[in-house]
Amino acid sequence: MKIGFTTSFPVEIIFAAGHTPVDLNNIFITGNAKKIVEDAESGGYPRNICSWIKGMYSVVLASEIETVIGVVEGDCSNTHSLMDTLKDQGITVIPFSFSYYRNKTELEREIKKLEKHFKVEHQQVLVVKKRLDKIRKKLVYLDELTYIENKVTGFENHLWLVNSSDFNGNPDDYEKRLDNFIAEVEKRQPLKFNLRFGFLGVPPIISDLYDFLLEHSVNVVFNEIQRQFSMPYLENNLTEQYIRYTYPYSVFDRLEDIQIEIKKRKLDAVISYSQSFCHRQIDNILIKKYVNVPVLTIEGDQPGELDARTKLRIESFLDMMMY
Repeated sequence: MKIGFTTSFPVEIIFAAGHTPVDLNNIFITGNAKKIVEDAESGGYPRNICSWIKGMYSVVLASEIETVIGVVEGDCSNTHSLMDTLKDQGITVIPFSFSYYRNKTELEREIKKLEKHFKVEHQQVLVVKKRLDKIRKKLVYLDELTYIENKVTGFENHLWLVNSSDFNGNPDDYEKRLDNFIAEVEKRQPLKFNLRFGFLGVPPIISDLYDFLLEHSVNVVFNEIQRQFSMPYLENNLTEQYIRYTYPYSVFDRLEDIQIEIKKRKLDAVISYSQSFCHRQIDNILIKKYVNVPVLTIEGDQPGELDARTKLRIESFLDMMMY
């Protein structure tokens, strides 16, 4: 069975149960994203609701997905209503919560509830975790090829890390393709660029952002949330792994990780991205306050290419960086 989910959660449980996890966001953004959003709006979803929510709604209805795990605490508050509208369409919905306070006891309880629902033993889940961690170690190396060896573009880094949320439903195939990509990259000459940027926030709905930056001699050598999806800390304990995963928790938990990576990767500046109509736009107040390199905030709304205004803002920011 295909099990859809709204954002990263202990995906090991789904694999252990013999099902195929499907990150609804990845299906949405790699499809005909504009039409997918329009379909949701035709079904009654308001214009001023995040496009990712609308995209996930339409993806589920257009696919063979009959069950969706919604992260109802630690992600988007709109997920509650998304789950209700899916339930109304006959979809089985399963809630999963990350405690705001990073409470291990509460997280363990959520993990056990999910294991019970899918009728798997915790030891089975740990076997799967060990298998996935073998791939995650290779993603850590891919990340090092990005910021140490300068052989991987920001977009390539983004693509591999963001797809590690569900390993495209097939870890064996994902690992084989990753091995081939790493072998190819190792033979490359280092990329030539002038500025090293970080990308903060959710993966962008804008399709050509990384290419536009590279055209202006900027490479993104730190993709914050995408890296978090890859579970880079490689903890042996499942609860500890998802406690260290910063995305569902407060902006201060994210900032701790961001500040470490800014120093380690020698970043010149960061782009802090947020989606239109998202509460995370407010986080930019604190990101600007506590991040000690120049910060450019940009916003995405509908799926597609960069608009002229955002291009101009990026170019103006780069001009400022040069002086």
